[in-house]
Amino acid sequence: LDGWIREARAIMKEHGIPGSYDGIKRNIIRESAGDPNAVNDWDINAKKGTPSKGLLQVIQPTFDRYHVEGTPDKLTDPVANIVAACNYAADRYGSMDNVDSAY
Repeated sequence: LDGWIREARAIMKEHGIPGSYDGIKRNIIRESAGDPNAVNDWDINAKKGTPSKGLLQVIQPTFDRYHVEGTPDKLTDPVANIVAACNYAADRYGSMDNVDSAY
């Protein structure tokens, strides 16, 4: 987990995406307990056919919109998932650091 976060933060820095190590890790632990293959198959998104997936439980349309060039174009790739989720959180909340519940 630590290596993925560090790699993601290096990419985020290149793209001006905010997010501290602690803020990212806190949200990963809450969202997926650190499992990059976690899938939420019970919430409203899943019921609509787009389950949340990966370390930070991102749905495919959000990943597609906030995916950052240079990371794998795969929702469950740990680094791509972190970077896209942090990009989304920055757009919506200012930073992943400001997220304290499901987003």
